[in-house]
Amino acid sequence: MTPDPAHIWTRLQAELRRRVPDATYDIWLEPLRWGGIDGDRAILLAPAEVRSWIQERFSTVLAAAARDAFGDQPLQVEVRGEDDARSAKASGTAGHRGSSTGRAPAGAPRPADPRPDLFGDEVSRLNPKFTFEQFVIGDANRFAHAAALSVAELPGQAYNPLFIVGPPGVGKTHLLHSIGNYVRAYGGGLTVRYTTTERFTNEFLAALQSRDVDAFKQRYRRNDVLLIDDVQFLESKVKTEEEFFHTFNALHETGSQLVLTSDRPPRDMAALQDRLRQRFESGLLVDIQSPDPRTRLTVLRKRAHHDGVALADDGVLELIADRVTDNVRGLEAALIRVVAYASLTDAVIDRALADEVLTQLYGRAARNAAAGPPTVELIQEVVADVFGLTREELVSPSRTARVAWPRQVAMYLSREHTHETLPAIGRSFGGRDHSTVLHACKRAASRIGTDPDAYDAVATITARLTDPDRDSAV
Repeated sequence: MTPDPAHIWTRLQAELRRRVPDATYDIWLEPLRWGGIDGDRAILLAPAEVRSWIQERFSTVLAAAARDAFGDQPLQVEVRGEDDARSAKASGTAGHRGSSTGRAPAGAPRPADPRPDLFGDEVSRLNPKFTFEQFVIGDANRFAHAAALSVAELPGQAYNPLFIVGPPGVGKTHLLHSIGNYVRAYGGGLTVRYTTTERFTNEFLAALQSRDVDAFKQRYRRNDVLLIDDVQFLESKVKTEEEFFHTFNALHETGSQLVLTSDRPPRDMAALQDRLRQRFESGLLVDIQSPDPRTRLTVLRKRAHHDGVALADDGVLELIADRVTDNVRGLEAALIRVVAYASLTDAVIDRALADEVLTQLYGRAARNAAAGPPTVELIQEVVADVFGLTREELVSPSRTARVAWPRQVAMYLSREHTHETLPAIGRSFGGRDHSTVLHACKRAASRIGTDPDAYDAVATITARLTDPDRDSAV
């Protein structure tokens, strides 16, 4: 290694430029100044207000660049505030080592007139409506929201990679866009790219066909934050998996933030290469479940308020929240359908209209699901009514044929239509044990399969139990 400090600094600058995106270098690393040699340390001077941020954010990159630039002669890199330079020796050695405390937020001060986003076409891919402010927080997504916000505030430091898991329509993509929009607004010029696995695959294949893979690599590897949606679609795409693996490594090595979403955790991606699955599992995995009733109602209220929807009945949103339970996307689609129907038919938006529209849209199954599964008590009441008994007779110790067969039917239907265990069902039938319940279920199933009258009776009872208006049918 040449003893000339100027040559040392030039070589280190060249390595840094090679390892990070141009925009990142221009904003954060270009302002660094040479501070001399202090023993086995190369001292770099940074503006005091961003020194801690640079030391935390780019320490890995600085160390790797130093290894490549200085070869076999180890030389560590230390970032100090420019104020420390005032006490440095005139011979070129740096002064006392500065302390590194705290971390700058994503909106830390930066040099004036930074370079614009290298890939301006990506701006349009971030939906401006998907922000943290518009994300409705509930028990099913609170942890995922907190993790996403931490990543947006401290890219590359909080959790890297962040892996968000959940079924379709529960808010994974919303959180990805929220991170991207936050970093673009407050990230001090950090570059952001959002894409889907399908788009990544298509662009990679196009690059192979046009023999322009280097441009493709630049597009994806020279970003500070990379947001990838639906990575489960990487499975069984060998070439794309390999390219994504190298892209992941290149970004992670330079301290860039990766955020990934999938409909299942990495351990369930059997067709994914082990090395890539291990990368996905190396960070923080958070999951989002289907929204709870309170969250569903809040989502609808927020959307109705945002769109200025005039509701004639306070029960409209409650009805939609009861009928559509799987995901947020379905909730909003149902509300749009109700509003559109009211507009086209010049009708007021009340509960009756919403019930009519939702029944047309989702059928009777949604009404039945909204009513929930029948209880053992309800089954006992319906069975007793059909067979001309009282509920007290059904659970009594009596073993007469008039009571025994209806009791077997009730136990059979309790096992079929509830989540109760055999012992729990037995307790509801006068304290009988689980073996009695199991025997009754077997006898009932056998008779239903051979006796048409028994089959018709059970079919009648089942129809009443699955009727959405069953509470008035007893």
